[in-house]
Amino acid sequence: MSLLTVLPHPQLCPEGARFDVKPGTSICDALLGQHIEIEHACEKVAACSTCHVYVRAGMSSLNEANDEEEDQLDDAWGVQPSSRLACCARIGDADVTIELPLHTRNLARE
Repeated sequence: MSLLTVLPHPQLCPEGARFDVKPGTSICDALLGQHIEIEHACEKVAACSTCHVYVRAGMSSLNEANDEEEDQLDDAWGVQPSSRLACCARIGDADVTIELPLHTRNLARE
């Protein structure tokens, strides 16, 4: 098991969180499994950017981003070099720390 640490977010996870995750699990599925209601407008098929997260530690534990994910990240709010889509980023054998952005671009809702 790997440890996923979620830094505090004012609405989605005010206290932050730390929990074990089975390797191969997407960050999105791990968050939803802990009742951290991250947006995922495309139902986790990498067709939007609403599940955008910042990886603050453990990037090397994640699978490589593919071209489809990189293309969708172009539409995310506040993209940084540490940005990943939570539906695409699968946790490996090492611990990971993420931060949830304060805003998201949900084109289905806008």
